[in-house]
Amino acid sequence: MADTYNNLYLDARRLLRQAGIEAAPLEARELLTHAAGKRREELIRDFSLYAPDPVAQRYRELIQRRLAGEPVAYLLGEWDFYGLNLEVCRDVLIPRPDTESLVERGILAVRQVEGRPARVLDLCTGSGCVGLAIADNCPGARVVLADWSEKALRVCRSNIRQCLMEDWVSTAWLDALQPPPTALGRFDVIVSNPPYIPTGDIDALSPSVREFEPRMALDGGEDGLDFYRAISTLWRETLEPEGKLIFEIGWDQAPDVQYIMAQAGYVDLKVFQDDAGNWRVVEGRVPAPPEEPEEPEHQEHEEHEEDNASWETEQGLA
Repeated sequence: MADTYNNLYLDARRLLRQAGIEAAPLEARELLTHAAGKRREELIRDFSLYAPDPVAQRYRELIQRRLAGEPVAYLLGEWDFYGLNLEVCRDVLIPRPDTESLVERGILAVRQVEGRPARVLDLCTGSGCVGLAIADNCPGARVVLADWSEKALRVCRSNIRQCLMEDWVSTAWLDALQPPPTALGRFDVIVSNPPYIPTGDIDALSPSVREFEPRMALDGGEDGLDFYRAISTLWRETLEPEGKLIFEIGWDQAPDVQYIMAQAGYVDLKVFQDDAGNWRVVEGRVPAPPEEPEEPEHQEHEEHEEDNASWETEQGLA
């Protein structure tokens, strides 16, 4: 028997609520919009109409996948982040509100660059969400989205096109754990949301993260700090003098990451909280090289006086 869009929605909402999904009404509506290929306002208009059987079947399949733990962002194939609608899939992490704190610090750092367009590197970029959000809010900045995963870079390139940023955002296949190629050039700002979950903690993550999001984007090594060590040391020379390195961190990693950056020579280290009150961002600055002291002018003047006195003595004029 055919169902109306409204009945499909109500049944799905009930199932999602029973599964303990807090945003059940929102997710049920978004998945129905996606299954029907309609805009939200069109779905509301058509709620009393009967849904075609293929739409109803597809919707029920999406709901079953959601009940099995698959994140709604992967089911939709897109996600909103910092005002941008971005493609996402199981090759990249889902952009989260926590990461907006990293974007905000990146935007402020780029706006402090004077006299020329800023160059920004988003290292371990994933979907490209951080670098694209910075580019969207910093006209004139040149942004490179870099990742070791070719699959992630495919998503990045799709998002660059979708955001119409091909003229000032590019991609690069780079391993953050290795020294950067010299041809890459130098940057005013490096932002990075690297893998930072300790290897032994991954199995304790929620099933929706552990079983669906890419492990290589989660695993930060035995203590979760491998990428912070590598980037802070190996990539320091890629920053211009006074350039900034800005990391997203796990809630308890601020002291360790600050220490790593201080040991690598960064100064003005600062830590910032996300909207939930967790320490989420650490940033530091590469100090400008010390200026070479100028030779005092009076010394040169004294040397001239000594030369003149010597000449006068030789000439018998003293």
